[in-house]
Amino acid sequence: MTSTPATPEKWLEVFETAVRACDFAAGRTMFADDAVAFGTWARAVAGLANIEREQWQNVWPRIRGFHFEPDTLVRASGDHAWIAGSWSTEVTGPDGRPFERPGRGTFVLERRGGRWLAVHSHFSLLPSQSESAHGRLPNQ
Repeated sequence: MTSTPATPEKWLEVFETAVRACDFAAGRTMFADDAVAFGTWARAVAGLANIEREQWQNVWPRIRGFHFEPDTLVRASGDHAWIAGSWSTEVTGPDGRPFERPGRGTFVLERRGGRWLAVHSHFSLLPSQSESAHGRLPNQ
C-alpha cells in the first residue's frame, strides 16, 4: 500500500480489500502498533503483531467476500473516528458446503501523523450464531 486513506470511509474500503486479498502487509499499515482487538477467533489481543498472528492469520485465509453492509455508520470528529456496522463473509463448513457467516464490527480510528490508524477493533458473530452454539436461555 503506497498511500494512506484520506477519510475513515475510504479507510474501511481499503481494509475490506486487504482482508479479501488476504494482504496482511496492507492490513498492518492501517493499524497502530499499540492497537487492541477483540475478535471472532481471538478473545482479546494487544499489539499489532499479536492481532495479526492471533486473529487475522486464523480468519482471513478461511473467508471469502468479506464486506461491511452499506448502512455501516462512520463518524469522525477532529482526529478521532469510529465505524460500526454489520459485515458478512462466506466460509466453508465442516461438511464442505459454503455458508454465509454474518457478524458485527467496530473500529476506533485515530489520525496520527496525518494518517488514519485503527487503535481498536471488535468483531463478533451475530447473536443467532451464539444461540446455535450455546443454546437459548429460558424465558424468565
